[in-house]
Amino acid sequence: MRPSAISSRIAGCAGIVVFAVGSLGPRYGAAETRPLWEFGLGPGVVRFSDYPGSLSHRNYLLPFPYIRYRGKFLRSDRDGVRGIFVEQPRVSLNVSLWATVPANSEGDSARAGMPKLDALVQLGPSLDFHLWRAGGDRMQLDLRLPVRAAFTLASPPRDVGWVAAPHLNLDVRHRGAAPGWDLGILAGPLFANQRYNQYFYSVPAAYATAQRPAYEAPAGYAGTEIITALSKRFRTFWVGAFLRYETLHGAAFIHSPLIQTHSDVSGGLGVAWVFWHSAREVEASE
Repeated sequence: MRPSAISSRIAGCAGIVVFAVGSLGPRYGAAETRPLWEFGLGPGVVRFSDYPGSLSHRNYLLPFPYIRYRGKFLRSDRDGVRGIFVEQPRVSLNVSLWATVPANSEGDSARAGMPKLDALVQLGPSLDFHLWRAGGDRMQLDLRLPVRAAFTLASPPRDVGWVAAPHLNLDVRHRGAAPGWDLGILAGPLFANQRYNQYFYSVPAAYATAQRPAYEAPAGYAGTEIITALSKRFRTFWVGAFLRYETLHGAAFIHSPLIQTHSDVSGGLGVAWVFWHSAREVEASE
């Protein structure tokens, strides 16, 4: 149930399905004039496990809003919705919002009889280092260091800990008179405190059975994910797809009875028709 950090996003699927392609930091190519904001809408289809390590998968058909806002301090772009605190040629400091969808325990043999997993929202800073670029902004390699606090969307909201997801992100972007496909590749480990890992992997004594003994998940390493995403913006619509591989080998909670598999592949596809935009234009290189 982690949000994936790809760019141009169908925000989260295990939550706001983060469907993005190219996940970049600031662009360094020649700026172009683009609308201050753009809005579109279309369908998105994604497939995710109930939580990392679960054999239960769900398919989601979701409305996918395509939103671009190119403000000076607030942006909605290839990196999702974020606030810009610091933006320099080699480093930037952002604040990002992520989310996950809920997962019922019905149909999931490992969690049968246990409470459902509520939708989560995650919020926190990300310090990004822009390590290398070539061809203006056609290729860029970033080191990103996000740390986010997680809260349930149930009433009342509940703090369920924090997650750190350091990762390398490579973006390859075709530019020119006839722009082509954008490719993004992201890879890195995940770490979480005990409360977060317990939310997904602990088994309280009240829910223990002969096949599912009580278990208390510790803090620490929470797996590694690799995400590849591909997208293209046409004149009146956007299309994108992503594929995510995650492994729990070596995770701190690997002995949890809720772990049914040590690796998983998920993915999604989305399209949005862009039909509304502002008359005001601003300089933008993304």
